[in-house]
Amino acid sequence: MNMINIFLQELEQEAHTTKKMLELVPVDKFDWQPHPKSMTLQRLATHVAELPGWIGMTFQTSELDFDNNPYEPEVVSSKAELMAYFQRRLEEGRQQLRQATEAQLADSWQMIEGGQVQYQATKGEVIRMAFSQIIHHRAQLGVYLRLLNIPIPGSYGPSADELISMAK
Repeated sequence: MNMINIFLQELEQEAHTTKKMLELVPVDKFDWQPHPKSMTLQRLATHVAELPGWIGMTFQTSELDFDNNPYEPEVVSSKAELMAYFQRRLEEGRQQLRQATEAQLADSWQMIEGGQVQYQATKGEVIRMAFSQIIHHRAQLGVYLRLLNIPIPGSYGPSADELISMAK
C-alpha cells in the first residue's frame, strides 16, 4: 500500500472520531474557555474543523509565510455552520489526497514567520503533522467538553463515559 492510501485511510478514521466530538460542542458555551490563555470553545472547535484543509494547503503551496498570508479563522455561529465547515474542509483534504502522487510527498515545504523559517519538512511529513494536529486539538476539545460535564465519545475504544453507560 502506498502512503497516499495510508493517509486516506487515516483521514477517514480520524474524521469519524472528530465528527463525533464536534457534534457535542454546545453553541451556548462558544465563548467559554478554561483559562485566559486558552482558546474559546468556539475557536478550538473551529480549528479542529479546519485542520483537514491543511492537506490541500500543503499540496498546493511550497510554503506558508504568515507575513504575506495573515491567518483569519473561519467564524461559525451555529452547530450547523461548524459541521458544514468541517465537512467542507474534510472533502477538500480527501480530494487533495486522491489527486496527489507519491512523488509530491517528497517535495519540500516550509512555514515562515517574521522572515524566519519556523518549520521545514517534506510534504509527506507535513501531512503527518496535520493529522497529529487533528488528534492533539481534538484531545483538547475533549478536555473542554469534560470540564463542561458533557460525556465524551471514545476515540480508539470506549471512553470512560461509554464504559459507565455500558455497565448499567
